[in-house]
Amino acid sequence: MKTVLTSGAFDLIHYGHIRLLEEAKRLGGPDAKLVVIVARDETIRRLKGHPPVIPEDQRRAVVEALKVVDKVLLGFRELDMAAVIDRVKPDVIAVGYDQDGIEAMAREAIEKRGLKVEVKRISRFARDDLDSSSKIKRKVVQDRFASF
Repeated sequence: MKTVLTSGAFDLIHYGHIRLLEEAKRLGGPDAKLVVIVARDETIRRLKGHPPVIPEDQRRAVVEALKVVDKVLLGFRELDMAAVIDRVKPDVIAVGYDQDGIEAMAREAIEKRGLKVEVKRISRFARDDLDSSSKIKRKVVQDRFASF
């Protein structure tokens, strides 16, 4: 059984998140185990410049409830891919289309340790009005306040 690792903020779960998780698990084969790292609130604040809408414990619970997911962990307080890899021991790391930094950190940690872990980028599934949490947030604000 292969272990596949992926990560994200998962603030306002949407169709793109579901497709990411399904595709990530598929990379490990029919009996794969999918482990998901949910970013801490403070990590999101630091990287995106604003807090998440949904607190980390609730985001973790929502991701845990998805049938495609086998295990969920909150991220380390400091973004440390080496520590995550050491803890999870994945066979495959699946990164989203917009996770260049995570991909680079994963590849560096794997190379330094001489590990045989595949890093696979999952392509964007669709470009539509609601394919990211940020777009959903903007739409909610526009729709709610358009009449004022």
